[in-house]
Amino acid sequence: MSNYRYGGGGGGGGYYGIEVRDMHMHQRMSYPHRFTFVSSCVKYMIFLLNFIFWLFGGLLLGIGVYAFMDKWEEANGWVRLETIYDVVLNISLVMIIAGIVIFVVSFAGCLGALRENTYLLKFYSMCLLIFFLMEMAIAIICFVFPQHMNSFLEDQFTDKIIHSYRDDPDLQNFIDFAQQEFKCCGLSNAGYQDWSKNEYFNCSSPSVEGCGVPYSCCINATDISSRLVNIMCGYGVQVHSVAAASKLIWTSGCIENVRVWAERNLYGIAGFALGIALVQLLVIYLAKTLEGQIDLQKSRWAT
Repeated sequence: MSNYRYGGGGGGGGYYGIEVRDMHMHQRMSYPHRFTFVSSCVKYMIFLLNFIFWLFGGLLLGIGVYAFMDKWEEANGWVRLETIYDVVLNISLVMIIAGIVIFVVSFAGCLGALRENTYLLKFYSMCLLIFFLMEMAIAIICFVFPQHMNSFLEDQFTDKIIHSYRDDPDLQNFIDFAQQEFKCCGLSNAGYQDWSKNEYFNCSSPSVEGCGVPYSCCINATDISSRLVNIMCGYGVQVHSVAAASKLIWTSGCIENVRVWAERNLYGIAGFALGIALVQLLVIYLAKTLEGQIDLQKSRWAT
């Protein structure tokens, strides 16, 4: 900006000097006193969603601990956890681990949003991103390489699940539910013959269950009139041919039946998975948006 000085007195008027000043003015935008960059809508939406999952994680953890302690007492303080398969096939322990993960991650989201803590929000959004990428990887493998997934599950889990049927009541109930729901018997392509690998159902077993299969393999395990379950309906069926056994029990393996069921309901499963993925991406977006808003607010305070 230039300022000109005018000399009006004396013999002659006019400009007798020029003084030039360059003034650099830093203009600051003014905001109302209560203005904040942090959106209350985004903040409390993240808090509410994570509060619901925090309660769910606590419930899952509580149920898992109760089931594990009950199993611990029944086994007189001994639970087999020698390999990773023992952990994966222990349903109560899986519930405990899943409950802890959900509880911790959702608590970080709750507290990070409520206290406007960017470190907790970064941890929260990073965990969600990892979960999302893992889910996408599993979905791609299952849809692109279904036969390889079948072979992997049969090779890695058939023997271990069949062997553990009587040892773990939770796993036993889960297997019975799966066999009744998907109308199958055993896991692999061998079908009902898989149960010969169990020490109780093996034909060399001295028990009455020898050469048999669990009642959940039976086509008509429940009597219609009395509504009672005939737990002996599968006894001795392993000695029958597939044609003869198929009149009494389901003969195909559960892994193949689940794959066929998934193919028949492909669009429904894909739609559900897409919905879950979109929700996760939305929450990640909201968390990153809140992080940016908090950083803007901090920079405003800093100036």
